[in-house]
Amino acid sequence: MSTPEPQPAAETPAAPATAAAVSATVPGASTPAAVPTRGSRTLVLTLGVLAVLALLLNGLLWERLSTLQDQLTRQTTEAAASAAEARTLVRQTQEQERTLAARQAVLEARLGEVALQRTQLDELMQNLSRTRDENLVVDLEAGIRLAQQQSQLTGSIEPLVAALRTAEQRMQRAPQARLAPVQRALARDLARIKSTPIIDTPTLLARLDELLRLADELPLANAVGVAPEAAPVPAPRNDNPLQAWWQRTLQRSLEELRGLVRVSRIDAPEAVLLTPEQSFFVRENYKLLLLNARLGLLARQPEAARADLLKAANTLGKYFDINTRRTRAAAELLQQTRAQMQDVELPRADETLAALAAVAPGR
Repeated sequence: MSTPEPQPAAETPAAPATAAAVSATVPGASTPAAVPTRGSRTLVLTLGVLAVLALLLNGLLWERLSTLQDQLTRQTTEAAASAAEARTLVRQTQEQERTLAARQAVLEARLGEVALQRTQLDELMQNLSRTRDENLVVDLEAGIRLAQQQSQLTGSIEPLVAALRTAEQRMQRAPQARLAPVQRALARDLARIKSTPIIDTPTLLARLDELLRLADELPLANAVGVAPEAAPVPAPRNDNPLQAWWQRTLQRSLEELRGLVRVSRIDAPEAVLLTPEQSFFVRENYKLLLLNARLGLLARQPEAARADLLKAANTLGKYFDINTRRTRAAAELLQQTRAQMQDVELPRADETLAALAAVAPGR
């Protein structure tokens, strides 16, 4: 805002002259008591100018203050709106944090479930990948143990040999590096068992059964009317039928007469003095000795079986007629049976079982 420009100084002296002229022309006008001076006028003008300037400045300041007040009001309103918006954002943020926390807890729980399921799935996959080999190992171990028990019960190595051969074939059909020690152990056990001398229990049992069957047919040493068996004498060849008939008849008569009187050597006098009842018990005791030997053979006690067979052989030679063909056959069969009974322990597949236990699951 511009200030008023001051009037020129040349016009100031003309004012009194004009006033004097007016006063002179107007009749009856009185002369002023005092005429203002030039300095007082300048002061008045200066004061007026200052007053105008003050008013202008005051207006400017008022306008400025109004503008500042409007700005402050607007800023306060904006600040209040911003604060309300900030509070709303804070509440939304807190709600989002709670939601996120709940979601995080749910996700962590699901993550734990997924991790557990993955662990179970990995274990299942490993089990599935190892199932074939592990089942093979378990089946082989069970089969070999069962065959070993059968061999112990029957006294024969055939069940064990068959089980080892079957296991070897199954191992060859499923080659695995981890099962190589089992294959080597199978081969060694199979070779060792085949080369081990054992008791042929079925054959020995058959022989003992044959001896039991012959026991009722063996004649005792004091049997009456039983002639020793002799080789038949061939009849002389003769072309005359009548003479041949008389020769055969005479030969039968001589044989019958020879059977009436029998002379024999008896080393055990008590065998001749047996009564019929005692003879029955001698035969039954002989059978009992054979049965005891059979039970000892089945019970894997070859020493006891051999002792019973020795007693049976002594009884046979002491109380039975050793000159007959059946008695000699029975004595020979007894001797062969006793000679074949050896105190040999049945072989076991311990090396194969140890190798299977080393690769078995959970060992």
